[in-house]
Amino acid sequence: MTKKLILFDIDGTLLDHEKKLPVSAKEAVKSLKEAGHEVAIATGRAPYFFQDLREELAIDSFVCFNGQYVEVDNEVIYKNPLDRTFLVELMDYASLQKHPLVFMGAELMKTTIDYHTGIEDALASLKAGATHPELNANYFNEADIYQTLVFCEEHEEAHYRTNMRNLNFIRWHDYSLDVLPLGGSKAQGIEKLMAKKGFTKDQVYAFGDNLNDIEMLQYVGHGVAMGNAPEVVKKVAKYVTRDVDNDGIVHGLKMVGLL
Repeated sequence: MTKKLILFDIDGTLLDHEKKLPVSAKEAVKSLKEAGHEVAIATGRAPYFFQDLREELAIDSFVCFNGQYVEVDNEVIYKNPLDRTFLVELMDYASLQKHPLVFMGAELMKTTIDYHTGIEDALASLKAGATHPELNANYFNEADIYQTLVFCEEHEEAHYRTNMRNLNFIRWHDYSLDVLPLGGSKAQGIEKLMAKKGFTKDQVYAFGDNLNDIEMLQYVGHGVAMGNAPEVVKKVAKYVTRDVDNDGIVHGLKMVGLL
Protein backbone atom coordinates (compact mmCIF):
# COMPACT_ATOMS: atom_id res chain seq x y z
CA MET A 1 0.00 0.00 0.00
CA THR A 2 1.23 3.49 -0.87
CA LYS A 3 2.15 5.54 2.17
CA LYS A 4 -0.65 7.89 3.29
CA LEU A 5 -0.96 10.88 5.61
CA ILE A 6 -3.86 10.68 8.05
CA LEU A 7 -4.82 13.76 10.07
CA PHE A 8 -7.10 13.72 13.09
CA ASP A 9 -8.90 16.54 14.82
CA ILE A 10 -8.97 16.13 18.60
CA ASP A 11 -12.23 17.16 20.28
CA GLY A 12 -15.16 15.06 19.09
CA THR A 13 -12.87 13.08 16.79
CA LEU A 14 -9.93 11.46 18.57
CA LEU A 15 -11.41 12.30 21.96
CA ASP A 16 -14.98 11.28 22.75
CA HIS A 17 -17.69 13.45 24.27
CA GLU A 18 -16.12 12.97 27.71
CA LYS A 19 -12.71 14.10 26.36
CA LYS A 20 -11.34 10.58 26.64
CA LEU A 21 -9.36 8.65 24.03
CA PRO A 22 -11.26 5.47 23.08
CA VAL A 23 -9.14 2.33 23.20
CA SER A 24 -10.23 1.54 19.64
CA ALA A 25 -8.95 4.91 18.39
CA LYS A 26 -5.59 4.44 20.12
CA GLU A 27 -5.21 0.98 18.61
CA ALA A 28 -6.18 2.30 15.20
CA VAL A 29 -3.47 4.97 15.28
CA LYS A 30 -0.93 2.33 16.28
CA SER A 31 -2.03 0.10 13.39
CA LEU A 32 -1.71 2.96 10.90
CA LYS A 33 1.83 3.69 12.04
CA GLU A 34 2.80 0.02 11.98
CA ALA A 35 1.57 -0.12 8.39
CA GLY A 36 4.02 2.65 7.52
CA HIS A 37 1.60 5.58 7.28
CA GLU A 38 2.17 9.07 8.65
CA VAL A 39 -0.25 10.18 11.39
CA ALA A 40 -0.63 13.81 12.47
CA ILE A 41 -3.01 15.96 14.49
CA ALA A 42 -4.92 18.96 13.12
CA THR A 43 -6.59 20.95 15.89
CA GLY A 44 -7.74 24.35 17.02
CA ARG A 45 -6.05 23.74 20.37
CA ALA A 46 -2.79 25.33 21.47
CA PRO A 47 0.17 22.90 21.66
CA TYR A 48 0.12 22.99 25.45
CA PHE A 49 -3.44 21.66 25.41
CA PHE A 50 -2.60 18.31 23.80
CA GLN A 51 0.96 17.43 24.73
CA ASP A 52 -0.16 14.42 26.77
CA LEU A 53 -2.20 13.12 23.84
CA ARG A 54 0.75 13.48 21.46
CA GLU A 55 2.93 11.54 23.85
CA GLU A 56 0.32 8.83 24.37
CA LEU A 57 -0.07 8.33 20.63
CA ALA A 58 3.62 8.95 19.80
CA ILE A 59 2.70 11.62 17.27
CA ASP A 60 5.44 14.13 16.43
CA SER A 61 3.72 16.20 13.72
CA PHE A 62 0.77 18.51 14.17
CA VAL A 63 -1.16 21.49 12.87
CA CYS A 64 -2.54 23.61 15.70
CA PHE A 65 -4.18 26.99 16.31
CA ASN A 66 -6.43 26.05 13.36
CA GLY A 67 -3.51 25.97 10.95
CA GLN A 68 -1.42 28.90 12.12
CA TYR A 69 1.38 26.87 13.73
CA VAL A 70 2.84 23.64 12.36
CA GLU A 71 5.41 21.19 13.65
CA VAL A 72 6.77 18.27 11.65
CA ASP A 73 8.84 15.66 13.47
CA ASN A 74 9.18 18.06 16.42
CA GLU A 75 10.47 20.89 14.21
CA VAL A 76 8.47 24.12 13.76
CA ILE A 77 8.05 24.61 10.01
CA TYR A 78 5.32 27.27 9.81
CA LYS A 79 4.15 30.24 11.85
CA ASN A 80 1.40 32.67 10.92
CA PRO A 81 0.80 35.04 13.83
CA LEU A 82 -2.01 37.56 13.97
CA ASP A 83 -1.15 41.10 12.88
CA ARG A 84 -0.70 43.29 15.96
CA THR A 85 -2.53 46.19 14.28
CA PHE A 86 -5.63 44.02 13.93
CA LEU A 87 -5.28 42.80 17.51
CA VAL A 88 -5.33 46.39 18.76
CA GLU A 89 -8.53 46.98 16.78
CA LEU A 90 -10.01 43.78 18.15
CA MET A 91 -9.12 44.65 21.72
CA ASP A 92 -10.55 48.15 21.42
CA TYR A 93 -13.81 46.86 19.95
CA ALA A 94 -14.14 43.98 22.43
CA SER A 95 -13.51 46.40 25.28
CA LEU A 96 -16.43 48.56 24.13
CA GLN A 97 -18.63 45.47 24.11
CA LYS A 98 -17.28 44.38 27.53
CA HIS A 99 -16.09 41.08 26.04
CA PRO A 100 -12.82 39.65 27.39
CA LEU A 101 -10.08 38.23 25.17
CA VAL A 102 -7.48 35.51 25.61
CA PHE A 103 -4.26 35.95 23.61
CA MET A 104 -2.67 32.59 22.77
CA GLY A 105 1.04 32.30 22.03
CA ALA A 106 3.03 29.16 21.29
CA GLU A 107 3.96 28.69 24.95
CA LEU A 108 1.57 30.79 27.05
CA MET A 109 -1.82 32.47 27.03
CA LYS A 110 -2.89 35.66 28.77
CA THR A 111 -6.19 37.45 29.18
CA THR A 112 -7.51 41.01 29.22
CA ILE A 113 -9.48 40.53 32.45
CA ASP A 114 -8.76 39.34 35.98
CA TYR A 115 -11.51 36.75 35.96
CA HIS A 116 -14.48 35.78 33.81
CA THR A 117 -16.76 32.76 34.27
CA GLY A 118 -17.07 32.30 30.49
CA ILE A 119 -13.30 31.89 30.18
CA GLU A 120 -13.18 29.41 33.03
CA ASP A 121 -16.11 27.38 31.67
CA ALA A 122 -14.78 27.27 28.10
CA LEU A 123 -11.26 26.24 29.05
CA ALA A 124 -12.54 23.72 31.57
CA SER A 125 -14.58 22.07 28.80
CA LEU A 126 -11.32 21.01 27.12
CA LYS A 127 -10.44 18.92 30.19
CA ALA A 128 -6.78 19.65 29.46
CA GLY A 129 -5.83 20.95 32.88
CA ALA A 130 -6.21 24.54 31.71
CA THR A 131 -6.75 27.18 34.35
CA HIS A 132 -7.90 30.77 33.99
CA PRO A 133 -5.03 32.69 32.31
CA GLU A 134 -3.22 35.49 34.10
CA LEU A 135 -4.07 39.08 33.30
CA ASN A 136 -1.77 40.71 30.75
CA ALA A 137 -3.62 42.84 28.23
CA ASN A 138 -0.30 43.77 26.61
CA TYR A 139 0.76 40.18 25.92
CA PHE A 140 0.20 40.58 22.18
CA ASN A 141 3.11 43.05 22.17
CA GLU A 142 5.36 40.63 24.03
CA ALA A 143 4.89 37.45 22.00
CA ASP A 144 3.55 36.26 18.66
CA ILE A 145 -0.15 35.48 18.98
CA TYR A 146 -1.42 32.68 16.75
CA GLN A 147 -5.01 32.62 17.93
CA THR A 148 -7.18 34.82 20.11
CA LEU A 149 -10.37 33.87 21.91
CA VAL A 150 -13.18 36.40 22.21
CA PHE A 151 -15.84 35.61 24.78
CA CYS A 152 -19.34 36.47 23.66
CA GLU A 153 -22.59 34.66 23.01
CA GLU A 154 -23.77 33.57 19.59
CA HIS A 155 -26.22 36.41 19.12
CA GLU A 156 -23.36 38.89 19.63
CA GLU A 157 -20.86 37.50 17.13
CA ALA A 158 -22.30 39.11 13.98
CA HIS A 159 -20.98 42.47 15.15
CA TYR A 160 -17.43 41.12 15.05
CA ARG A 161 -17.78 39.70 11.56
CA THR A 162 -19.23 43.01 10.34
CA ASN A 163 -16.78 45.35 12.05
CA MET A 164 -13.57 43.26 11.98
CA ARG A 165 -13.29 42.18 8.36
CA ASN A 166 -9.52 41.63 8.56
CA LEU A 167 -9.99 38.68 10.90
CA ASN A 168 -11.64 35.27 10.71
CA PHE A 169 -14.06 34.20 13.47
CA ILE A 170 -15.06 30.58 14.19
CA ARG A 171 -17.30 29.57 17.08
CA TRP A 172 -15.99 26.65 19.12
CA HIS A 173 -17.93 27.05 22.37
CA ASP A 174 -21.23 28.56 23.55
CA TYR A 175 -19.25 31.43 25.08
CA SER A 176 -16.28 31.73 22.73
CA LEU A 177 -15.02 32.40 19.22
CA ASP A 178 -11.61 31.53 17.78
CA VAL A 179 -10.03 34.55 16.11
CA LEU A 180 -7.61 33.82 13.24
CA PRO A 181 -5.84 35.76 10.50
CA LEU A 182 -8.12 36.38 7.52
CA GLY A 183 -8.16 33.24 5.41
CA GLY A 184 -6.63 31.21 8.22
CA SER A 185 -7.77 27.59 8.51
CA LYS A 186 -6.50 24.11 9.17
CA ALA A 187 -6.16 23.65 5.41
CA GLN A 188 -3.50 26.36 5.36
CA GLY A 189 -1.34 24.51 7.86
CA ILE A 190 -1.99 21.12 6.29
CA GLU A 191 -0.72 22.44 2.96
CA LYS A 192 2.61 23.28 4.65
CA LEU A 193 2.79 19.85 6.31
CA MET A 194 2.04 18.08 3.03
CA ALA A 195 4.74 20.04 1.20
CA LYS A 196 7.30 19.22 3.90
CA LYS A 197 6.46 15.52 3.81
CA GLY A 198 5.93 15.27 0.05
CA PHE A 199 2.30 14.12 0.02
CA THR A 200 -0.26 14.90 -2.69
CA LYS A 201 -3.88 15.62 -1.83
CA ASP A 202 -4.97 12.17 -2.98
CA GLN A 203 -2.63 10.64 -0.40
CA VAL A 204 -4.13 12.62 2.47
CA TYR A 205 -7.06 11.68 4.73
CA ALA A 206 -8.54 13.95 7.41
CA PHE A 207 -11.10 13.27 10.15
CA GLY A 208 -13.05 16.11 11.77
CA ASP A 209 -16.33 17.00 13.39
CA ASN A 210 -16.82 20.74 13.70
CA LEU A 211 -17.05 24.08 11.90
CA ASN A 212 -13.30 24.67 12.05
CA ASP A 213 -12.82 21.40 10.12
CA ILE A 214 -14.77 22.43 7.03
CA GLU A 215 -11.84 23.83 5.03
CA MET A 216 -9.68 20.85 6.02
CA LEU A 217 -12.25 18.31 4.87
CA GLN A 218 -12.70 20.16 1.59
CA TYR A 219 -8.97 20.55 0.97
CA VAL A 220 -7.65 17.01 1.41
CA GLY A 221 -8.34 14.21 -1.03
CA HIS A 222 -10.36 12.21 1.47
CA GLY A 223 -12.33 14.15 4.06
CA VAL A 224 -14.14 12.08 6.71
CA ALA A 225 -16.78 13.72 8.93
CA MET A 226 -17.62 12.13 12.25
CA GLY A 227 -21.19 10.99 12.83
CA ASN A 228 -21.50 13.57 15.59
CA ALA A 229 -20.64 16.44 13.23
CA PRO A 230 -23.24 19.09 12.30
CA GLU A 231 -24.93 18.60 8.94
CA VAL A 232 -23.04 21.53 7.42
CA VAL A 233 -19.78 19.68 8.13
CA LYS A 234 -21.05 16.34 6.86
CA LYS A 235 -22.12 17.94 3.58
CA VAL A 236 -18.57 18.97 2.65
CA ALA A 237 -16.99 15.60 3.55
CA LYS A 238 -16.36 12.80 1.09
CA TYR A 239 -17.29 10.25 3.75
CA VAL A 240 -19.31 10.23 6.97
CA THR A 241 -18.42 7.73 9.66
CA ARG A 242 -20.07 6.82 12.95
CA ASP A 243 -20.26 8.91 16.12
CA VAL A 244 -16.99 9.22 18.03
CA ASP A 245 -18.61 7.26 20.88
CA ASN A 246 -19.39 4.40 18.49
CA ASP A 247 -15.87 3.62 17.27
CA GLY A 248 -16.13 6.32 14.62
CA ILE A 249 -12.39 6.42 13.93
CA VAL A 250 -12.08 2.67 13.33
CA HIS A 251 -15.25 2.54 11.24
CA GLY A 252 -14.09 5.49 9.10
CA LEU A 253 -10.63 4.03 8.53
CA LYS A 254 -12.25 0.79 7.37
CA MET A 255 -14.57 2.75 5.09
CA VAL A 256 -11.62 4.31 3.27
CA GLY A 257 -9.60 1.10 3.17
CA LEU A 258 -6.86 2.02 5.64
CA LEU A 259 -7.72 -0.71 8.16
